[in-house]
Amino acid sequence: MHEVIEQLQQESETVPVPLELPSFDQIVEAEEQILLPIPAEVKEYLMYASDVIVGSLEPVTVADPYSHTYLPEVTAYAWSIGVPRHLMPICQIGDDFYCVNEEGIVYFWQDGFLDEDNAYESFWQWVEEVWLQS
Repeated sequence: MHEVIEQLQQESETVPVPLELPSFDQIVEAEEQILLPIPAEVKEYLMYASDVIVGSLEPVTVADPYSHTYLPEVTAYAWSIGVPRHLMPICQIGDDFYCVNEEGIVYFWQDGFLDEDNAYESFWQWVEEVWLQS
C-alpha cells in the first residue's frame, strides 16, 4: 500500500487549485451520509492520497462537498441509476462506475450490469491495474 501511495504521489500532476486531504471527521461524515462502512483500503486512500491527480480517472474524494467527486453525491447518483445499494462507487466514468463492496472487492458497473468476471481483489490492485494505467 505504501509503495502504491508513493507512486501516486510521484505521478501526481501539478494543478492551479490542488485538492486537499480530508480530516478523519470528514471521512466519518461521508460514511454517515451514505450509510455504508467505507472499506479500510478506501479510507487509507482518502486519508493519504485523495489529493493526487493522475491519469484520466478521478476517484471519489471527501474533503470538498462541492466537488464533482464528492463521495456522498457520487453514491447518491450511482444508486439513483441502478447501482446496487450494497456497492459504494469509488470512481465515476459518465454513467458507469467502479464500485467496492464491504469486503473490499472492486467491480465495474456498466450499462446497468455488474461485471463480476473482471473484479479486483483490493482497492490497491484496482489503483495499480486501472487508475495508474489510465
